Amino acid sequence: MAIKFDIVENLGVLSTNAKGWTKELNLVSWNEREPKYDLRDWNEDHTRMSKGITFTKEEAEVLKEVLKEEFDD
Repeated sequence: MAIKFDIVENLGVLSTNAKGWTKELNLVSWNEREPKYDLRDWNEDHTRMSKGITFTKEEAEVLKEVLKEEFDD
């Protein structure tokens, strides 16, 4: 079974590697489901991807707080 995905919104590029792949935070709908926050590497035309991690809105909000605590001076 082929995995269907739709990048609903590109939220930002974190880095680009030597081969041109970008580590991106996107809002992605997987298999026509509700979009989730998605962090992974993508090739230039978004036809290939690495393994990544997805977050619900609630999980992303917790991550935001954890990072805020980590980087707050």
